[in-house]
Amino acid sequence: MRGLFGFYRLPARFSRVAYATKDVWSVNCAGLSLPNRTYVFRAPAIFCMMNCGHRVQHLSTLLPEMIQWEGSSYETLLKKLEIALKDGNVDEAWEAFNNFKRLHDFPKRQLVSRIIVLLSYSSSRDLLQKAYDMICEIHEEKPHLLDCSSLSRLALILARSQMPIHASTILRIILEIDKLPSVDILCTVFLHLVKTQVGSYLAMDVLIESCKLLLHESSDRKKFKKVQLIKPNITLFNLVLDSCARFGCTMKAQEIIQLMPLVGLMADADTIITISRIYEMTGQRDELKKLKGHIDCISSVSLIRHYRQFYDSLLSLHFKYDDIDAASELLFDLYRQPKPFQSSSNGFQNYCLMHSGSSNLKTGHKITVELTKKENCSFVDAQSHPGLVIFVDGKLVPSEKALAKLINSYVKERKVGRLSSFLLSAYKGLEEPSLGSDVIDACIHMGWLDVAHDILDDLESGGVPVGVMTYKSLLTAYYKQSKLEESEVLLKQIEKAGLFITDTHVGNSCTSKDIACNPTNEASIGNTYLIECLEKEFMQEDCGSGVLYEINNSITFFCKAKMMGDALKTFKHMRQRNIKPTLQTFSHLLNGCSSLNMYREITILWGEIKRELEVGGLTADRDLFDCLLVNFLKGGYFERVMEIISYMMKHKIYADKWKYRREFLKFHKNLYRNLKSSNIRTDAQINRLEHVRAFRLWAGIHQR
Repeated sequence: MRGLFGFYRLPARFSRVAYATKDVWSVNCAGLSLPNRTYVFRAPAIFCMMNCGHRVQHLSTLLPEMIQWEGSSYETLLKKLEIALKDGNVDEAWEAFNNFKRLHDFPKRQLVSRIIVLLSYSSSRDLLQKAYDMICEIHEEKPHLLDCSSLSRLALILARSQMPIHASTILRIILEIDKLPSVDILCTVFLHLVKTQVGSYLAMDVLIESCKLLLHESSDRKKFKKVQLIKPNITLFNLVLDSCARFGCTMKAQEIIQLMPLVGLMADADTIITISRIYEMTGQRDELKKLKGHIDCISSVSLIRHYRQFYDSLLSLHFKYDDIDAASELLFDLYRQPKPFQSSSNGFQNYCLMHSGSSNLKTGHKITVELTKKENCSFVDAQSHPGLVIFVDGKLVPSEKALAKLINSYVKERKVGRLSSFLLSAYKGLEEPSLGSDVIDACIHMGWLDVAHDILDDLESGGVPVGVMTYKSLLTAYYKQSKLEESEVLLKQIEKAGLFITDTHVGNSCTSKDIACNPTNEASIGNTYLIECLEKEFMQEDCGSGVLYEINNSITFFCKAKMMGDALKTFKHMRQRNIKPTLQTFSHLLNGCSSLNMYREITILWGEIKRELEVGGLTADRDLFDCLLVNFLKGGYFERVMEIISYMMKHKIYADKWKYRREFLKFHKNLYRNLKSSNIRTDAQINRLEHVRAFRLWAGIHQR
């Protein structure tokens, strides 16, 4: 008859109880006039014995069909598991493992590692899921049975199979046993993780957690000697930082950048490219301005092309700050930059320092940057974000979009003289002096005839030649707008310059009236792409972003220096001036308050954030919600915790339950564990208990 766990129980006439699997029967024959050892029967033979009333001596006719093994059922099932693992039979190994586990708990560590490896080689997601579930179960009950090597292999397979949550969980289990996979395996795992948004979120958290563990263990020298933690390399940081830039995770990026000098890493050219993109998003241009002097000295063609994104980000920030003169100076530097040589920079130019936090020497940290070092197979594509600066003919030059921004800004600020000065300076660094004519043609197309004429006058005074077609375009535009007086002035100016505007068909000199009446005369088109970019820039609303960026920059400075009182005052002043805070404003404030454990102030900031979310002044951001949730967990504000979780669910934002569960167990493991509802006296305690229970249920924390 069928007994416990689906095994078959033998008749009572046998001296001892024996169990059998579906095809093998283990019988102890003590007291049956047989040798006192365990016999293994094939199932048909045992059924024959059970169903007939033959005497015991009939058993001798069955002995030739028996497979004799010495030992108990423990050894029998263990032997079957070992044979299945040796043969590479996944199904039999999994069945044998479960049978062994039901009777004798988990096998020894070596066998656990072997079955993990066997399951890892499978391409079946079901088997990978079984391996993952098995590891989670072992981790909860007997973590000492887990081996870093087999877990690393499984994490890699899970990442390749686009199971990022499972892969990151395995990496975290490895971290909890105070180890880390080899750098090569870790880089490969992260390379697959960062392909997706959720995988990138998890890669950021795992990298941060591994660095913090490394720093914690290294602070305890005795423990650090026993634990062999592998330090992440710069390639790993570049991978994750690039994903931060792609998915807009600026808060995580800032935290990762600050960890770099703490773990003793040196940045390279790829790092600077990615950091420049991140700083462009956060409005931090001071560090980029400091780096510019070092990068300007680089003379290698490949490196100059690689640093195109750096100049692009810095130029973009100048425009965002409404610092048009700084933008003009940077454009001029690009124009007059000589063509680079094929050799690399001199050794003394290879290294420089940049701040990763506050510039205060007591609290800040500096990252050493090796400017000329770049990975041969770099995954950071410096040309993937073309914008304001482009690489042409072996050197960096401003794009038409950058020129359009400069023209539009100067015209709006009524600083045409400075625009003319820029064109005069740029002319000396250009091989083909067509820039001035292109700008004048663009202004004519926009209807800014006075601006075009002023620039024309300034260029003439500076000795810059202007094409005859540019004069003709301006003359035609004057007549079309019935500005006869201005057109006559321009004709005299043309005659004084010794130029002649002729009809291409008759070859005669023409007056402004003759040109306008002849339908074959058309204004020169000029640089059509520059005109298109200028039209787009003009149509964009002027939001006064310069003031906003300056205020955010001040808040950033105070937060990095741990001067949160001044930072919050600046934020209050910002509100009084009716300047709407941005995502970066709240990000800097949250980072500052979080670093000082100012949980009460964070609850006030959450009220401000929630109000902006409700009126549409702010978009839902995962970094923001993640920071709020972690801080509310640390501070014990469980009502706010559940409020943040509901917002994340509403906006379909991925929540890293593993991290939040660990944070809860770290700070509130025994909170209300033995408290009964009957012992609660106040409504506040009832609400708090309900929210704690709700979080436990959501995070999958079970009462023990």
